[in-house]
Amino acid sequence: MKRRSNYKKKSSTKIVGGLFLLVCLAGAGYIYTAPEFERTPPVVHSTQSMFWNRKDPLKIKLTDNVGLKNFEVILNDGQKSLIVGQGTFGTGTKEQTLLVKYPQSKTLNPKAKELTLKVTVNDSSLWNFFQGNKTEKIIKIKVDYKRPNVNVLSNSYSITQGGSALVVFQAEDENLDELYIQAAGKKFKVQPYKKEGYYIALLAWPFNQRNFNAKIVATDKAANKRVTEVPLYLKNHQYRVSWIKASDKFIDGKISDLASSDPQYASIDDRIEKFKAINETMRLKNEEKIHALASKAPDKMIKNWKIRKFYPLQNGKKVANFGDERHYYYQSKDNEISQSYHVGYDLASTKMAAIKASNPGTVVYAGENGIYGNMPMIDHGLGLYTLYGHCSQLLVKEGDKVKAGQTIARTGTSGLALGDHLHFGILVQGIEVRPIEWFDGGWIRKNIDDVLKTADKIILGR
Repeated sequence: MKRRSNYKKKSSTKIVGGLFLLVCLAGAGYIYTAPEFERTPPVVHSTQSMFWNRKDPLKIKLTDNVGLKNFEVILNDGQKSLIVGQGTFGTGTKEQTLLVKYPQSKTLNPKAKELTLKVTVNDSSLWNFFQGNKTEKIIKIKVDYKRPNVNVLSNSYSITQGGSALVVFQAEDENLDELYIQAAGKKFKVQPYKKEGYYIALLAWPFNQRNFNAKIVATDKAANKRVTEVPLYLKNHQYRVSWIKASDKFIDGKISDLASSDPQYASIDDRIEKFKAINETMRLKNEEKIHALASKAPDKMIKNWKIRKFYPLQNGKKVANFGDERHYYYQSKDNEISQSYHVGYDLASTKMAAIKASNPGTVVYAGENGIYGNMPMIDHGLGLYTLYGHCSQLLVKEGDKVKAGQTIARTGTSGLALGDHLHFGILVQGIEVRPIEWFDGGWIRKNIDDVLKTADKIILGR
């Protein structure tokens, strides 16, 4: 009987032990799998080092997959430390950006050029004996509160609405981060020129904007900024407004032909809808391609840039101006159906006349482009591009290097052209400009050559 009793006791002990083990395993399993015991530490989103102008607050982003709990930020100048931020977060806060301001306290050395920022953050997890997951990050800071130095060396005296201008300037900062020219709502890229610290850029004033100003913007890695105006005399220009009748013959001919070439427009039967689709929707799509191609500007240093006046079509006569605002009407003028701008200069001579490249460059496009028909485009450097629309033949291909005087195409009627002619366009960093300026050797001498000569004397000291 005694043996049986001992056996029962041992069996009971085993059962209890087994149950305890199961409970422990279940508890451990729960702790390891339950969301409130998650083990992913919070993240401090920051580089290992950064620049600080001490004027603007540093922005430190914190995130956690479940919820942030508290934080502490300590600033050290190499000798002394100071808590510059600490606090707790609301329940469920998964993301927060800390704004760290330079302290008003005199504890830290105001002349210190290098600081360290220690960021400590805990999350709301119950892991680590309910203390949560913890992250510490040390960020090295270089103090820089000096603005970049910018000096305009030389620039075109004036710029005409729809025209171009050139500027050469100096920009210095050991921590220079971003440099561009802000004008007409656009950031014009600048290109290193001659020597380190000097830059050059062509500017463009859109023909359909009445106001214009150009400012060089230089920002360093500590967000110190200098804005310097380019002193340009502004000349407004009144562009022509014309009214053109859209005849059934024109719509059933050229417009329908272009519509049939693209599935997007091929199914449109209504004459007015078809005209509007080609003259506006297709036109904008074609011009977007042109703008994208012409918006590229090189980053490498340019040593010399020489441009001659453009003369793409020998004995070419003007048949349409640049910048015309065209209103199209159907049957009567009080029934306007579409509107567009003519952003090139049309020239005509003989049928299938030779089109020549007046200046060397690289062909960036040679193919069909909707209303522009067969169209080569050439990059002449410094963000200056030329395009040649409505060609009957293309004699170059993309990537070709062309020489001044080389025949690149022949005039024609491809695209939205009624008669054999050349649509000649010039763009500066994606903005169409007045070709007539670039036809004029005197304008080029005053606005390009003389500007470069003046700048070169300063840069090269001669």
